[in-house]
Amino acid sequence: MSVDYDAPRVTPEEEPNVALEELKSDKSGRREAAPDLDETDLADSFELPGADLSNEELLIQVVPVQADEFTCMSCFLVHHRSQLAREKDGKKYCKECEG
Repeated sequence: MSVDYDAPRVTPEEEPNVALEELKSDKSGRREAAPDLDETDLADSFELPGADLSNEELLIQVVPVQADEFTCMSCFLVHHRSQLAREKDGKKYCKECEG
């Protein structure tokens, strides 16, 4: 809907009185809102341009936590021991979470 910001403003006293029947008839001419689309439906229809990756597999080598690393019990990320802020009841917390 476009708005003319240069037009003079109308105060409520200057507004014309519009009958309820006119408002109802005006409302019938409006379009109904379109329903929201589900994100999963949109993701299923999305394709990468020029690439068919349906037969590809992702191979990742998972490395276990090393002796000089720990898992933060707040953010659950693996950090180097130099990032250790505190240890309480055997639970270790990184400097970022202790802030």
